[in-house]
Amino acid sequence: MSMQNRRKPKPYGKPAQKSKESHPKEAQVSPEEIRLNKYIANAGICSRREADKLIADGAIKVNGKVIQELGFRVKAKDVVKYKGQQLNPEKKQYILLNKPKGFITTTSDPKGRRTVMELVENACSEQIFPVGRLDRTTTGLLLFTNDGELAKKLTHPTNKIKKVYQVSLDKAISKADFLAIVDGLTLDDGAVKVDDLAIVSPDEKVLGIEIHLGKNRIVRRIFEHLGYRVEKLDRVMFGNLTKKDLPRGKWRELTEKEIRWIK
Repeated sequence: MSMQNRRKPKPYGKPAQKSKESHPKEAQVSPEEIRLNKYIANAGICSRREADKLIADGAIKVNGKVIQELGFRVKAKDVVKYKGQQLNPEKKQYILLNKPKGFITTTSDPKGRRTVMELVENACSEQIFPVGRLDRTTTGLLLFTNDGELAKKLTHPTNKIKKVYQVSLDKAISKADFLAIVDGLTLDDGAVKVDDLAIVSPDEKVLGIEIHLGKNRIVRRIFEHLGYRVEKLDRVMFGNLTKKDLPRGKWRELTEKEIRWIK
């Protein structure tokens, strides 16, 4: 047989072309899926490295099944549990705002009024919400988070989270009214007891008041009940959080130390 009649051999090792249909769909990673260790870390349980150990130890369940595969990926709709508790994959955020006047404390307003959410819209990509509320004309510290369990803890009166306000009145407070507040008042919605009260200005128009009750407009109503008009109301402390180095209208993230304290 002549050399011209021989067929040319195929290049050694060159794979034959496959159609697109030959690629298994299972090999494609959905952009909606994330690694299980990242999911756990985003939920605030631990770091990714520590999450790998939890997975390897069989401490994590996905949709009721123990998962020990370190590269396992989950979807947003999957139910992931650790110690029987369902995890939220969204990273926990804790934002502290020094609220100015003119903003209402709500996530949205059908009347189109300005809300505190406008002031923290660039703080993070997660959906956060205010913890408690300050009325439109009240200024001062307001905490935002996406940690619902913590928010419930901070706003429940039995936990006695300290809130300190500076109150400016239209006239000097009398000794009798000062003592009446300290002893406790009864308003339309029940008894009110403050934790501390102090006069902080020579003209006796400015006071500091500490209270843990979360009733609506409670500080204003205390003084209005006794015939005073509150001209300014500023929350200067929330728990151990203060306004130090936080200008009016600005926000900052809590430090790790502050987060440990509030938890």
